[in-house]
Amino acid sequence: MPLYFDDLTLGQRFVTGTVTVSAEAIRAFASQFDPQPFHLDEQAGRETLFGGLVASGWHTAALSMRLLVEGGLPLAGGAIGLGVDIEWRMPVRPGDVLHVEGEVIELIPSRSRPTRGKLVTRNATLNERGQVVQLAVTRMLVPRRP
Repeated sequence: MPLYFDDLTLGQRFVTGTVTVSAEAIRAFASQFDPQPFHLDEQAGRETLFGGLVASGWHTAALSMRLLVEGGLPLAGGAIGLGVDIEWRMPVRPGDVLHVEGEVIELIPSRSRPTRGKLVTRNATLNERGQVVQLAVTRMLVPRRP
């Protein structure tokens, strides 16, 4: 059942399903969108501060988005982004199993358009060891209940 702005509450929490990150997926994403040596080659990665093959931060962001769309808040009209602040806290490596834990931190009714509001969430993407690999504060447009 889709959630409208009026259905959301401050402090509301949610947890997504998981995704396992493979070396093949890291290289495929990097070859298309972020072709840096430490995203493409294990040996090249060993020669950097990462010490091995790591996923692009943008790959982590894309995986987090997929997890949120498939298992986060089922927002009416979809996740319509207004902006995001992202921090990549630690690298994602082959074999990592990621999930997102989120919380509603702000709800702002629109003054000029009473049919919508702005939702702000804090989303932590964690690996299987419970380490935060990405922290994102997202702002989304959500319709009010008709």
